[in-house]
Amino acid sequence: MTLIADVLAQDHRDCDHAFARAEALVAKREWSAADKATAEFAADLDRHFETEEQVLFPRFEAVTGMSNGPTAVMRGEHAEMRRVLAELQNALRRRDADDFSGEAETLLILMQQHNMKEENILYPMCDARLVLERDTLIATISGQLAHEAST
Repeated sequence: MTLIADVLAQDHRDCDHAFARAEALVAKREWSAADKATAEFAADLDRHFETEEQVLFPRFEAVTGMSNGPTAVMRGEHAEMRRVLAELQNALRRRDADDFSGEAETLLILMQQHNMKEENILYPMCDARLVLERDTLIATISGQLAHEAST
């Protein structure tokens, strides 16, 4: 049986790999390739956030009645990570590898902490509370992640 947690945790890993590629290219000062890899990572991360914010979180909130609970916290963390990502992209535009590295370190810490909360708390709650619609949600989430990744 596939769980919501399985699908979204795998997407976390995929985003982590895309991020690591971008960091490695900046470290080697391969700017053109780093631009492309960072853009791909940013698109992957945004796609992941949008999938949660538009598909998963609203269903969880509707079923549980918790709109100011864990999903509100996750949305706030998404906003903070988007802010740091914008700074990281700005450093890349300036070809400032040191600034990029500093922003990357901050973003990595934020992502690790965030992913742990989602994977250990929120996703299991979603799997438990959305059990009657889990398969439909997984299909929707998987389709959105695959569709947007290919655009």
